[in-house]
Amino acid sequence: MKTARSAAKAKPPGIRQTMSDLHIWVGLLAGWILYAMFLTGTVSYFKDEISQWMRPEVTAPATPLPAPEIAQRMVDTMARIALDSSQWSIGLPHPRRPTADVFWRTGNPGQGGRGFQSATFDGMTAEPLEGLRDTDGGEFFYRFHFQLHYMSPFWGRWIAGLCAMFMLVAIISGVITHKKIFIDFFTFRWGKGQRSWLDAHNAVSVFGLPFHAMITYTGLVTLMLMYMPWGSDAALRDPGARQAAFSEMSAFVPAGKPVGQPTPLTSVADVVRQAQAHWGGAPVARVLVNNPGDASARIVVSQGERSRVSYSPHYIVFDGVSGAMLQAKDSVSGAAETRGVLYGLHLGRFADLVSRWLYFIVSLAGTAMVGTGLVLWVTKRRQRLAAGERAHLGIRIVERLNVATIAGLSLAMTGMLWANRLLPPGMAERAAWEIHVFFMVWGAALLYSLARPVKRAWIELLWASAGLLALTPVLNALTTSRGLPGSLLAGDWTFAVFDLMLLAFAVLHAAIARRVTRHKPSAKPARRKPAADAARDTLERPA
Repeated sequence: MKTARSAAKAKPPGIRQTMSDLHIWVGLLAGWILYAMFLTGTVSYFKDEISQWMRPEVTAPATPLPAPEIAQRMVDTMARIALDSSQWSIGLPHPRRPTADVFWRTGNPGQGGRGFQSATFDGMTAEPLEGLRDTDGGEFFYRFHFQLHYMSPFWGRWIAGLCAMFMLVAIISGVITHKKIFIDFFTFRWGKGQRSWLDAHNAVSVFGLPFHAMITYTGLVTLMLMYMPWGSDAALRDPGARQAAFSEMSAFVPAGKPVGQPTPLTSVADVVRQAQAHWGGAPVARVLVNNPGDASARIVVSQGERSRVSYSPHYIVFDGVSGAMLQAKDSVSGAAETRGVLYGLHLGRFADLVSRWLYFIVSLAGTAMVGTGLVLWVTKRRQRLAAGERAHLGIRIVERLNVATIAGLSLAMTGMLWANRLLPPGMAERAAWEIHVFFMVWGAALLYSLARPVKRAWIELLWASAGLLALTPVLNALTTSRGLPGSLLAGDWTFAVFDLMLLAFAVLHAAIARRVTRHKPSAKPARRKPAADAARDTLERPA
């Protein structure tokens, strides 16, 4: 017997045990950032709707103008307010964004301009919208999920990319570890402590496994040239080749140098109609006007992403004086198209309403997958402790960070919505202060989780999130004319569904808070097992 036990101890761990250890530790080390990336990325599938909610002064027209007409009105307005600019970039309204977003170059047109200005324009009158509250809206959550905040985008993207690499390793190692992964998907045992958390982790993981793998891998592909630049640097040493490769992945066309001969711009409405006819009626996303009012003027019309999966650029260049079609970019190289498809799958901008909700639901399951994995790590190690035994420092740090990250992030995101309604409309740097409130609330949640017993911190922060979420529609009704009852009666579905989702998430947080309140962990004396039995149990019930 002694010899058998010694042999069991000497036996090296198998592939599944090795993968289990790898899965546990890569998931833990990047778990808190991954949770924030997943949750903010999930809500970003409705970033346009979030931005609408955060600018209640803007209402969508009952009958939107056709793209050619609004494009012409926008160009006429820009000719009045920025004729000396060397470039106008006009993002046309679409069903999810009723406004036109424009940026234009400022400075010496002869030198291509040295800076930019931007403004939001009415989607019907094409006039600048005055008195709008300054907010980043849903764009903040979108940017945060891949480049974080309060640091340079370069380092933020590197950190996010490193965490995404950890996530990809965790997904692959998790599949190898769980030999009964699909059987476990249909098994859930309530009130069983570690076993329940493992069942929940398995269920949400398998539910969206292909999506989780796709979204993680494609997220890395979107910034692949940043993470692995050596191949492109070696292949594109020539500046001309580098410019050609850049044009394969971007619809941006440089303005070039004007000739200095004033010439009226052609009808932009006719140009947009030509582009729509060329694309078989596909939507137009953006109109770029280079050197307006000059004989060298060019008009670039870009096709919208809503009509195709690929994010590769499709655009047509027109002569800005005669309106003649000069170049039609309808295809790219195989490598660029592969990148474009993967990019498009990650962003999901091609998705119709049903597909976007599916993206949202499965991505929310990915958020739960990361969250349950973090909680499972603590639960498993807590249950190994003997009665009265104090957890070591590592466990105590992880469980506090879990509270602050999972319960605290919900509180912080809702706090940002409250800041949007309560901060004075004319406040200086108002958009920045909304984001500051987000991080201040999140930081306060971290301090609170450090000051309170862990279970009480979970319960109190979850109830705080539930209460704040439930009261947000009330705050919206008190501070705007687009409260839930009025939105339902008027068919203002963006505002109505947004408020209803806040109430649904309030119920979810309250249910979790009640579950945590009722949970009574059972401390068991530690029991030593023979090494062979312990190894077998580890393989049969991987974490």
